[in-house]
Amino acid sequence: MTTTDRTTLPSRMRTAATDVLGIRYPIVQGGLARIARAELAAAVSEAGGLGQIAVAGLAEPDLLRAQIRRARQLTKAPIGVNFPVGHMQLEHLVDLAAEEGVEAVSFTGGNPKSYIAQLENTPVRILVLVSGPEQAKKAEQAGAHVLATVGYEGGGHIGRSDLTTLVAIPLVCEAVSIPVLAGGGIANGFGLAAALALGADGVEVGTRFIAVREAYAHQNYKEAVVQSGVDSTVVIKRSIGTPGRALSNDWTTRILDVERNGAGKEVVLGLVRADANERATDGGDMVNSVAWLGQSTALIRDIPGASEVVERMVAEAIQASRRLAKCCDDAC
Repeated sequence: MTTTDRTTLPSRMRTAATDVLGIRYPIVQGGLARIARAELAAAVSEAGGLGQIAVAGLAEPDLLRAQIRRARQLTKAPIGVNFPVGHMQLEHLVDLAAEEGVEAVSFTGGNPKSYIAQLENTPVRILVLVSGPEQAKKAEQAGAHVLATVGYEGGGHIGRSDLTTLVAIPLVCEAVSIPVLAGGGIANGFGLAAALALGADGVEVGTRFIAVREAYAHQNYKEAVVQSGVDSTVVIKRSIGTPGRALSNDWTTRILDVERNGAGKEVVLGLVRADANERATDGGDMVNSVAWLGQSTALIRDIPGASEVVERMVAEAIQASRRLAKCCDDAC
């Protein structure tokens, strides 16, 4: 793919989400457990989106503090920190993020109400990942400033309802009055344009930002993203009520077999522990591991810098909007 001509890009794309988050383009990098560190977050933010540092893999306060400060050395643009609810004690880490002056935090995977209350008297913008309109209403009532949908197409943890992004966006936008980001199946600017057309105020993008140079992921993982196609992912953990999409490999086949045979929750959880993910992110084992991956992997064909991804998305969204405008003009 050719490099985007930066001189042709607008200085900003203004939406309700960019206003709330203080960013130039309505593109938010997903949490990406054990993959999103300072270099990735800073690159996305410097390019005009919102980059995030993932707490998963950085649960020690000194580690998280060092990553936030490293990101600050790399960019003066707003940055965020992603917190996985329900997996660890987060109170002290939420306080740490606020003390370090991050502009935004996001909460995924559980009920964030207590953490939102913890941040009530701070300037931190709060983003909550939701899988449908009912969760969206609760998050708004709890004090979230921005919501992100997670459609069936997405990588990692998805909603229980199998609600697709195409349907989830208008339902969630209709249910709340705060900005909504579309997530799940979006890897380029045409997806961004579609999300905006459906009423969203931007996008949250995960899988596309695995296959970039700055991502803290083994090269084998990045190559797997590029090489995977439409049949390369499966949904695991349905049997325990927390479905998630991952690369289809020997390990996920084993998990699905265990689930089909009626194994208990502890058995399934034992197969999806952090070390199973680390074998992919850190060790590059793409056969015996859990490598979270969305269906948008089929749209990804290279490993550029994160800034190039942001620039391409903006350029493609403009291209898509012009095509739509021409269709409307021709109709008149």
